Amino acid sequence: MTDDLEEIRRRRLAQMQQQQQQQMGAGDMQAAMQQEQAQAEMDAKKQVLMRQILTPEARERLTNLRMSRKELVDQLESQLIMLAQSGRLQSMIDDEKLKQLLVQMQPKKREPTIKRM
Repeated sequence: MTDDLEEIRRRRLAQMQQQQQQQMGAGDMQAAMQQEQAQAEMDAKKQVLMRQILTPEARERLTNLRMSRKELVDQLESQLIMLAQSGRLQSMIDDEKLKQLLVQMQPKKREPTIKRM
């Protein structure tokens, strides 16, 4: 009789632990979905701002560059958005201005020097 009672208690405990894990998993999943939705909203707002800031040619250049240099493009986009929000951009940025900005953002390359003795 006591063995049966112990077995029932162990099953019930295992069942309760499983339910608790499922509830926590659902909460984590819900939080992840909210975070994903917030990220999607921010990306949509960012795209709207980039359409206002850049010409179609410049946006195309950034899209192509994103495939190889994602960090550089993200950094440039955040700087452009800050400039636009602070009112320091007077006109749309065309492809030539974008090229100049990209050159300025690239780190200076050191030329190797070989000294012969």
